[in-house]
Amino acid sequence: MIRPKALKKGDTIGLISASGATPPEKLQPAIASIEKLGLKVVVGETCHARHGYLAGADDVRAADVHRMFGDPTIDGIFCIRGGYGATKILAQLDFELIRANPKVFAGYSDVTALHIAFQQLCGFVTYHTPMPSTEFIRQEMDDYTWQSFRQQIMDNDKTSFYLENPSNQPMSTLVSGNATGQLIGGNLTLITASLGTPYEIDTRGKILFLEDVDETQQRVDRMLTQLKLAGKFDDAAGILLGAWTNCGPENLQRPEHSLSLHMIFQEILVPLGKPIIAEMACGHCLPTMSLPLGRTISMDADNQRIHVIE
Repeated sequence: MIRPKALKKGDTIGLISASGATPPEKLQPAIASIEKLGLKVVVGETCHARHGYLAGADDVRAADVHRMFGDPTIDGIFCIRGGYGATKILAQLDFELIRANPKVFAGYSDVTALHIAFQQLCGFVTYHTPMPSTEFIRQEMDDYTWQSFRQQIMDNDKTSFYLENPSNQPMSTLVSGNATGQLIGGNLTLITASLGTPYEIDTRGKILFLEDVDETQQRVDRMLTQLKLAGKFDDAAGILLGAWTNCGPENLQRPEHSLSLHMIFQEILVPLGKPIIAEMACGHCLPTMSLPLGRTISMDADNQRIHVIE
C-alpha cells in the first residue's frame, strides 16, 4: 500500500466536491481555513457547481477528480464536503490515471465510496478527516481535531504512532482480544451501499471502522445485519466503532419500542467473537480523530489501544 507524500507548508491543495453542492456562503471561509494551514488552494469547478443536490452533473464531478489527480502542480486533494453522489461517479473514474498519481486524499462521510475504491483499485492510503466547509469553518473546531488532522496529512511519514481519543473521552471494549490488519471503512451507509457492486468493500483480514449520522437505530440494525449476512464481519480481523450521531429511536415518543445501539451491537457484533473497540471519537462529531485508511494497525481491545505500524 503506497503512502502518499506528506503535505508541507507551501503545497497546493485541489479543493473538490464529488458529492453534494457547496453552499456559496461557505466556500470562501473553507478556502481561508485551508490557507491558515500554510497551504495554497486551487478551487475545483465542483465547488461552484450545482445539479440539484449534487455538485454538478456526474461527468463534471468525475472530471474534477481527474483534473486534480492528473495535475502535477496539485500536491493533495481535499473534499470540501460530503452529502451524496460519490458512488454515482465511480464507473466514470479513470483508476489508471489515479493509481499513477497517488496524493493525499482527504474527506469522510459520502467520501467513503472513494476511499474504498482508491485503496482497493489504486493501492494507496487515503485519509478519513473532517472537511473544510463542514468542520474547518466551525468555531468549535478544537485543538485535538486540528492536531489529529495535521498528524495524518502533514506528518504522515511516521512509521509508528497511536490513534488516541481526547483524554476526557475514553474508548470502551465490546469484545476483548488483539488483531492486526489494514484499517478500512468509514460510513456504514456507504459501505453497505457498496455490496453487490464492482466496488464492494473487501474486509478479508482487515480491521473495519464504522460510523454514521442521522440514521435511526432500526436502520443501523438493518445495515449491520446486511453486512453480517454478506460475510463482511466473518472476514474481518477486528472492528472499530466510532460516533453514531443522531442515531436514535425512530419513534421519539416511544423509545422503549426501539433497541439501543448498545443492544444492537451486543446482538449482532459481539457474538462474532472478533476484537471490538467502541466509542472512538471519530465520525460526524467534534472533537474528531483523523484516520489513515489503508495503513496497517494493531488493536488491543482489552486496553483500548490502536497502534499504527509500518
